[in-house]
Amino acid sequence: MSQIVIVDYGMGNLRSVSKALESLGASVRISARPGDVEAASKLILPGVGAFPAAMRELSARGLVEPITAFVGSGRPYLGICLGLQLLFEASEEGEGAAGLGILSGTVRRLSGDAQLKIPHIGWNRVMRRQGGCPLLAGIDEGSFFYFVHSYYADPADRSVVSLEADYGGRFAAMAWREHLYATQFHPEKSQSLGLKLLNNFIRL
Repeated sequence: MSQIVIVDYGMGNLRSVSKALESLGASVRISARPGDVEAASKLILPGVGAFPAAMRELSARGLVEPITAFVGSGRPYLGICLGLQLLFEASEEGEGAAGLGILSGTVRRLSGDAQLKIPHIGWNRVMRRQGGCPLLAGIDEGSFFYFVHSYYADPADRSVVSLEADYGGRFAAMAWREHLYATQFHPEKSQSLGLKLLNNFIRL
């Protein structure tokens, strides 16, 4: 059986992602070792926290080049929340930070007001921007997923946006380009539809 490696860089609840995958019958390893990233059949980069700190941790653990090489190899990659944002070139968070630069664009802060609190926490409807994404097979237009974030990715190339959501304006809820998939929402916290998306990833 092919093995899914979940990248451990000290940010986020890795066990919740791992347990969701294991409940679907997947072979999963949580690892901070560059060699495990290089040898993985599929790779998941989850994360909750600050973009600059995440990039420092990935760099300190020698994981930036293995992750970039993995994506370039054509094997399936899934980013979750911060794991989506880190794909982009830069973030406005903190003093600003450079990302992995796999996708062109910038990570920007959500615009809140009295009715819309930041961070955006809870269930939100997703709207399909482009069809055909294998991870969305069996998932209807207008489905709800669970979000926890204060920043969102703003891709330079809008063709990579597979799903959008609205929170004071539309933002990219999912990016997809060939074998690269990334969600701003948390599939591992999104009940049956989240498990459906994860199962589609396992079955790629």
